[in-house]
Amino acid sequence: MSTTPPAPTHAPRNGGDLVVESLTALGATTVFGLPGQHALGVFDALRRSALRYVGLRVENNAGFAADAYARATHGVAPLLVSTGPGALMTLAALQEAAAASAAVLAVGSQVPLAGLGGGRHGYLHELTDQSASFRGVVKSVHTARTASQIPSAVAAAWESALSTPHGPVWLEIPQDVLLAPVDVPPVAALDVAPRELTPRPELVAAAAERLARAERPVILAGGGVVRAGAEAELLALAEQLRAPVATTFGGKGAFPWEHPLSLQSWLEDRHTTSFLEDADTLLVVGSGLGELSSNYHTFRPRGRVVQIEADLGKLESNHAALGLHADARLALSALVEEVARYEDEAAGDATGAAPGASPETAVAGLLARVRDRLAGQDLDLEQRVLASVRDALPDDAVSCWDMTILAYWAWSAFDPRRSNALHSAQGAGGLGYGFPAALGAAVADPERPVLAVSGDGGAMYSIAELATARQYDLPVTWLIVDDGGYGILREYMTDAFGRATATELARPDFVALAESFGVPAVRTSPDGLRADLAAALAAPGPSVVVLPARLRMFAPTHLEHS
Repeated sequence: MSTTPPAPTHAPRNGGDLVVESLTALGATTVFGLPGQHALGVFDALRRSALRYVGLRVENNAGFAADAYARATHGVAPLLVSTGPGALMTLAALQEAAAASAAVLAVGSQVPLAGLGGGRHGYLHELTDQSASFRGVVKSVHTARTASQIPSAVAAAWESALSTPHGPVWLEIPQDVLLAPVDVPPVAALDVAPRELTPRPELVAAAAERLARAERPVILAGGGVVRAGAEAELLALAEQLRAPVATTFGGKGAFPWEHPLSLQSWLEDRHTTSFLEDADTLLVVGSGLGELSSNYHTFRPRGRVVQIEADLGKLESNHAALGLHADARLALSALVEEVARYEDEAAGDATGAAPGASPETAVAGLLARVRDRLAGQDLDLEQRVLASVRDALPDDAVSCWDMTILAYWAWSAFDPRRSNALHSAQGAGGLGYGFPAALGAAVADPERPVLAVSGDGGAMYSIAELATARQYDLPVTWLIVDDGGYGILREYMTDAFGRATATELARPDFVALAESFGVPAVRTSPDGLRADLAAALAAPGPSVVVLPARLRMFAPTHLEHS
C-alpha cells in the first residue's frame, strides 16, 4: 500500500490570497498600489488572481489615481500599500477622497502581531498606533488580526466605503497574517448591503411646498448630485419650478452649462452671490455651503434654505435650513413627484431680478454682469488659454485639474459638457492631484482620452508617474503651465504683503524630461495651444504639452463684503 499523501486540493495560499479573493468576490477588477516589505503577502497573491494591478511610483499618487477611478466608476477603488511610511504617504490623497466622497478602500499592512499594542518592539516601520493616524481622515477604520477575519473585514470596509455618502476607508492586516498559510477554500461570495439614505416623507412634503409656492426659487447643485447620478432628477425639478441652477465647483456638469436656467459656476463672484441671496427659497443639493461654495463665507441668505445632504456633519453646518439627510437622487426624485401636486398653485412667473422678469431673463442678466466684470480686468490671455483647452478637448473626454491658476479659472468658467467629467482637488486642496488622477481616470475608461492640467510646481509632485503612464500606455495628455513657481501663492502673497516669498522655483526642461521617459512632448504657446493639445489628445498613449505662461486670477469679490 502506498504511503504517499494525497495531493492538496488547492494550491498553497496565504492570508494575502484571502484579501484578493475577497476583493474579487465583491466585484473589484482593478487595484492600485505600491508594494512594501510587510505587504508582500498580498502582492504575491495578486499573481494568482484575475485582478488588474496598476502600480504607481509614490503612494500618495496611487491614492490620487484610486480616487479618480472611484469617482469615474461610482464604485470602490482598492488601494494596496505597506506599513509605516508607505501607509502615511497616502494620507493627503485619502483626505481628498474624503472631501470628494470617493470610495477608496485602502488596504495597508502592519508589523507582525507580536509588535502591535504600542510596546515599541523596534520592528521596521513600526508606529505606536498606525490606525490612529487615519481615524481623523477616513470614513471608517478596520482591522483583521487572523486569517479568518479577513473576508469579513474586507466586506465591512467595502460596505462602508460604498454606503451613502461614499468615502475612503482604511483596513490594516499584520504581515504575518498576510503570509501565514491558509487551508480553506477560496472566497467565493461575499454579501454587502451598502446603505442608501431615503428622505423622510414629511420633510419631502414640506420642502416641496416651500419650493412650489416660492416666487423666486433658486437651486445650488453640489458634488453630491454628481456622485449620486442625480442629473436627470435635477433637470426635471429645475424645469418644473423654472428655477435657475448654479453648480458648485465639485458639482460641475450636474446641470447643462448652456441651459436657459443655468447660472453656471461663477460662485467666486459677488453678482452670483447676490442672486443666490435674493432667492426666497434656495434649494442646496449635495453641498455643505463651505468656503468656496459660499464665496468665502460671505453668502448671507435672505430667504429660506432647503438643504439636501448625505453627509450628516454638513447638514445645516453653515446656514439654518430645512434639512433633508438623504441621497441626492432619491430626494430629488421624491421632490419631483411631490412638487407636481402644487403645479397649478405655483404656475406663473417664479423668478426674476426685477418684477415681471422671467427666470431665463434673470439668468441671462446675471451672466452678462459677470462677463462685464471680467471684461474690465485685462484677462484676455487667461480666457484664450482656457477656451483653447476647451476647444481641443473632445466632448466625451475627462479632465483632471491640479491646484493651479488655470484650474481655478476652470472651476468657474469651464464647461465639462457632461457630468462626472471634470475632477479636481478642490476638496482638500493638496498639490499633485492632476496627473495621477488622470491616470486613474484613464484606467477606468481607456477608450477615451484624458487631460491632466498642472502648474510647474504641482507637476514636480508627479514627475515619477510619467514612468507609470508609459508602462501602462495610458491615453493621458498632461498640460503643464510653466510660470516658474507656485503661481497662485505668488498672487496671494503679493496681494497681501506686496511681494512674494518662497514661491519661485528652479525647474527642469519638462519636454526633455518627458522624452527621457519615452513620452512624446512639445513646447507650445498661447497661439499654438489649441492645435498642439488637440494633436496630443488624438495620439495614442501618454503625451506632454508644456505652455510657458504667467496667468493671473480674476479679481476676488469677497474681500469688500467679508
